Amino acid sequence: MPSILTFGDSNTHGTQPMRSRPSDLPRLARRWPVAMAETLGWDLVEEGLPGRTFAFPDPEMGPHMDGRLGLFIALESHGPIDAMTIMLGTNDLKAHFEADPEDIAAACGFHLDVALSEEMQARHGGFEPILILPPRPHGAGCLAETYAGAAEKAEAVQAAMRAEAEARDVAVFDANEVISVSALDGVHFDAAAHEVLGRAVAAFILSEIED
Repeated sequence: MPSILTFGDSNTHGTQPMRSRPSDLPRLARRWPVAMAETLGWDLVEEGLPGRTFAFPDPEMGPHMDGRLGLFIALESHGPIDAMTIMLGTNDLKAHFEADPEDIAAACGFHLDVALSEEMQARHGGFEPILILPPRPHGAGCLAETYAGAAEKAEAVQAAMRAEAEARDVAVFDANEVISVSALDGVHFDAAAHEVLGRAVAAFILSEIED
């Protein structure tokens, strides 16, 4: 049976939209990777860490939030895998990082280069990385201050991320075409959106394989 690794942040972990911080809500049982894997009929390896970024150790949450280190750990801990999704970039838009779109996109490119590297491809017997552009955050409610200015940057960041993927001939799925973030916190999305996203990603993966 094929296996897929989902590498991401709280929106891969299944964190629910928040009314307050910290939130005591459990993560969703049927998060999008679960719905995706069920639709595909594939084995699933989940690597969703709340707070994970493409490029930054977080002064509040810790140095392990830097996805560049986590990616090596994930790819060397699991496998062999046949495909991998990468859905990051939301946390990089937090106001305290003051990140330029080009910096975030360059770190996205680093992740893709690691996945495509001869070492990692050989380790897993070859696998397809897929970049998912996350639903664009705008920050609301308890996350309004944390994500101040995110909405103004998000489109430019994602355009630059897409360019990094296309330059490497990596498939790109835009989650914004099928879901959006919750109005409650402007960052996370609800159970219904997880279901929609999971099924849409599964259909996209199958179409890429058939092509």
